[in-house]
Amino acid sequence: MPRGLRNRNPGNIRRSSVRYKGETEGSDTAFKTFRTMAWGYRAMFVLLHTYRVRHGIATLRGMIARWAPPAENDTEAYLRTVARSSGVDPDTAIDTRDRPAMTRIVAAMARVENGMAPDEEEIAEGWRLFRTDF
Repeated sequence: MPRGLRNRNPGNIRRSSVRYKGETEGSDTAFKTFRTMAWGYRAMFVLLHTYRVRHGIATLRGMIARWAPPAENDTEAYLRTVARSSGVDPDTAIDTRDRPAMTRIVAAMARVENGMAPDEEEIAEGWRLFRTDF
């Protein structure tokens, strides 16, 4: 089973001082662990939203470059895959409160991170958890 699924962290968000709702202590020393996949998807939505509102990163190209930096990933391949799968232009500004676009983006990212199709219901629940913060 892929690491992101074992940790219920479909975006493979690294451990940091930032604490997300639904985060639990896990045995993975490098990546966060969540109570459920929905909480892991919520964290992905929160982090991408933070990129836009706090860091001014509003395009898929910018978000993927920060999420999957070239020092650790084939960032261009990651971007091409997510853009193609989500139907989102890499250089068009994204409203991170746009449910259809964001759920397609997160689904595509989870597929890249874990090598398998995500559960759409878990993504929808993650979006619902994210939207309660607004």
